[in-house]
Amino acid sequence: MIIAVGSWLAYGGADALPGLTTLAKTPTTDSLSAAFSICDGSHRANCVVDGDTFWFNGQKIRIADIDTPELSPPRCEAERIKGEAAKSRLLALLNAGKFSLSAEFRDEDKYGRKLRTVSRAGNSLGDVLIDEGLARSWDGARHGWCDGM
Repeated sequence: MIIAVGSWLAYGGADALPGLTTLAKTPTTDSLSAAFSICDGSHRANCVVDGDTFWFNGQKIRIADIDTPELSPPRCEAERIKGEAAKSRLLALLNAGKFSLSAEFRDEDKYGRKLRTVSRAGNSLGDVLIDEGLARSWDGARHGWCDGM
């Protein structure tokens, strides 16, 4: 099947789908930015809630491709410590320059948060948090951070 599709594309079949080839060749331009702070009290504009949730231009955004330790409430002290580190790192990453937001399969989660992948120069900021041990890939289920972190 893959060989057939590859052959079809190689011999001009993609010309029948010009939007597809344009999309594949067009890099995402990082055009979004703000001065982010930590959310506190009623402050809900351009701020970080935790390691995978933030407010941007009046919208609450849940980073779609990761899961970070819970802070409200953490289930153990180790989760709280790692959760605070993830929150601080997300704050630094968002303030480090322009970024892009892209929608996933679902627009919103059950809490009304926009589900978005956050990237800079084509690289997921969620992957940065995963590489640094502050997040896990999101698989649709919450996992504990207290046993076997």
